[in-house]
Order: sequence, then structure tokens, then C-alpha cells
Amino acid sequence: MNSVTEKIVPVTTILIAIVIGWYALAMVMNAPFQRDMNRRGNVTPSTVEFLESTLAQAKPIVPAPHQVVQNVYENTFLRKITSNRSLVYHAGVTLSSTLLGFTFGTILGILIAVGIVHVAALDRSLMPWIIASQTIPILAIAPMIIVVLAAVNITGLLPKALISTYLSFFPVAVGMVKGLRSPELMHLDLMHTYNASPSQVFWKLRVPASVPFLFASMKVAIAASLVGAIVGELPTGAVAGIGAKLLSASYFSNTIDMWAALVAGSVVAMLLVGLVGIVSRLVERAMGARPA
Repeated sequence: MNSVTEKIVPVTTILIAIVIGWYALAMVMNAPFQRDMNRRGNVTPSTVEFLESTLAQAKPIVPAPHQVVQNVYENTFLRKITSNRSLVYHAGVTLSSTLLGFTFGTILGILIAVGIVHVAALDRSLMPWIIASQTIPILAIAPMIIVVLAAVNITGLLPKALISTYLSFFPVAVGMVKGLRSPELMHLDLMHTYNASPSQVFWKLRVPASVPFLFASMKVAIAASLVGAIVGELPTGAVAGIGAKLLSASYFSNTIDMWAALVAGSVVAMLLVGLVGIVSRLVERAMGARPA
């Protein structure tokens, strides 16, 4: 069995199990409403007809997988990108704030990590506060950020990007601290033996050693940044974006649209994490790492 097959088979197996479980959940959750509808209409369907109608409701409690797939297909490929119903349009709006917040978060996380590694006082004083900051629910932070920035006439992309920054800087900071401290004592002693300056130790030893840790944390950070962008769209009354799509669908109890928006968000997250992985392999290969 080659490496590609070894990766595809487990993923496919889990996907099939998820789809089967999803269908089972949809039937269980939607069946009571369908029974009530049949009773009111004085209809006695066969088992097959009952299952078909249960999985084809217009506003089900849990939409069936094929309903969500059909909705995603229609709103992705059969709509103009500029259409307010296009998932590509909404994903693009969310993506812009995600990438901006991720950029801010990555830069902030790296700067904090460098400070913590080189300044002992920051390690003792700043790190506990960074950890404590992540215990505050983002749903409590987001409205506060939106209101404060709106009071100084800052609206639109930046508030959502700052919420993404709040979620994304932490994994980068923690991963980068671990990476910068990863060189072995023997290697540090060797650099000192060569009379290397602190800047040379940093750039020639600590930074190269931290690259795998940085990209691993960036994969977590970019997914967290997407979550922050979606959450940031909820209290703003945004009319575009995945968060706005979820909010609009919830107002009209359109569960199929809600699940389709969630699928769109998941696809965007997978693409972003995959892109970070590709960049990671390119950087590591450029630094002389052997291809896996």
C-alpha cells in the first residue's frame, strides 16, 4: 500500500461514517415533524415515502447531506460572484478580514515570542497575561471591540480583523517561544565557542530551529483567525460574509442555508491550512530540509 492510499483510505472511511451518521441524525430529528404533517393531512405513507419526505423538508431541523451539497453547488457555481446569495462572495468578504487579522496576529505573536525569549522579565510578567487573555470568550470580546472602535469612527474591515488578531496571535506566540528555545544547549555552547554575537545566535540558530514550530502554530492560527472573522461579523449587523449569511439564515429559520454556510467556512479553513502547509514545505525545502 503506497503512501497516497494510506492517507486516502482512513479519510474516506471517516467521511463515509460521518455521512451515514448525518443521515441518521437527520431522519431522527426530522421524523416527528413529518409524522405530524402526515397526521394533519390524513396521509399514511409507506416507509420509503416517509423516509423520502423526511429527508426532503424545506426547512428541516437537520438538513440531509444531499440538501446541503445541492445548496452549496447552486450558490457556488450557479450564482454570479457578485450576487448576495453567492457563497463565493460571502467567503471572499470573510477571507479578507481573516487574512488581515492573521497577518497582524502572526507579526504580533512573533514579536511577543522574541521579547519573551530574550527578556526574562517579559517571560515572567507577560506570558501569564497572554494565557489569561485566551480564557475570555470571544463572543464577549467581539461586541466590546466593535462598539469601542465604532465610537471613534472605525468600522468595516479593521474591527473584524482585530478580533481575528486576538484569536490568532496566541498560538503563534506560544509556538514561536517553543521554537526559539528549541536549540540544544550543546549547539548554543558551540555558537559561544565561535564567539558568535547574540544577533548571530538568533538569526543563525534560533530562527532556523523555530521555523517548523512557527508553521505548525500558523496552521492553528489561520483557522482561529477565520473563526474570529466570522464571529466579528455577527454583532456588526454585517450584510456580507459567512457570519452574515449564518445570521440571515437563522432569522428566517433556513437551516439548509445555515449548514451550507458552515460547509463553506470549513472549505475555506481547509484551503487556508493547506496553503500554509504548502508554504511551510517550500520554506523548509529552501532551508535544506529533505522532502518527506
